[in-house]
Amino acid sequence: MNALQDSLIELIRRTSAEIPDDVQKAILDSLEREKKGTIAESAMKIIERNIALAKQKSQPICQDTGSILFYVDGPVGMDQIAFEDAGCLAVKKATKKGYLRQNSVDSLTGVNDGTNVGPGSPTFHFHQHRPEEISVRLVLKGGGCENVGAQYSLPNEKLNANRDLGGCRKVILDAVLQAQGKGCGPGILGVCIGGDRATGYEFSKRQFLRLIPDRNPAPELDALEQDILKTANELGIGPMGFGGKTTLLGVKICAVNRLPASFFVSVSYMCWAYRRQGVALDAGGKIVKWLY
Repeated sequence: MNALQDSLIELIRRTSAEIPDDVQKAILDSLEREKKGTIAESAMKIIERNIALAKQKSQPICQDTGSILFYVDGPVGMDQIAFEDAGCLAVKKATKKGYLRQNSVDSLTGVNDGTNVGPGSPTFHFHQHRPEEISVRLVLKGGGCENVGAQYSLPNEKLNANRDLGGCRKVILDAVLQAQGKGCGPGILGVCIGGDRATGYEFSKRQFLRLIPDRNPAPELDALEQDILKTANELGIGPMGFGGKTTLLGVKICAVNRLPASFFVSVSYMCWAYRRQGVALDAGGKIVKWLY
């Protein structure tokens, strides 16, 4: 149990303080694209320095260390209760060490007990698989980007969006327009077409486990991802809404089954501080491999 707890503390530290390589490359590439001497370039340079300092000092990249979302794939028979107990203790210790800010509050009283542990915090998503290996992925999702997520029900008369991929495109781009930099852009979109109101958002957030440069195996969704990324970056919103060529760093879309009466499109927005990391653990809970 101590080995597992220590591994989860290190996973939290690294996720909070170090941007994954694929995200850093996307940020550096976008910095090169911005016009020299513009506010957009200055914003991207500040982001670049922020990333370097956080890694150097092993301190949180952002003052809002966000919702703590664990995605755990484990073998049949894994003790999920024990894992969750270890995860909660790891969150408490990581908070005490300063890897996580004390920013989880009671929704009824507003009281912050300083532990980041309470109903719904942290959140665990468990999935069984055949291999003996345990893989744990962690996403720290800030409140600013969570605020600009959006869910649409098609058809949408205001946007003239029908129940097809063209209608999905319209509402996804509308979500980008409505955000206008408020989600600490440049952002990354995780989108789910279908599902119900709850599962739609859940599946949209799972898209953040993908790598930025990957390509969707479904040709029609791959085309939609590339189209929305290109179109959004031509809107001129830019980093932090200051204008420029980089409104989004990536777009990731999935489709799940829905009821005939419903057609939801759920859009989750991730800020530039795209904190996502993962580890593979052995049976004793020790880290054997980093996943990103």
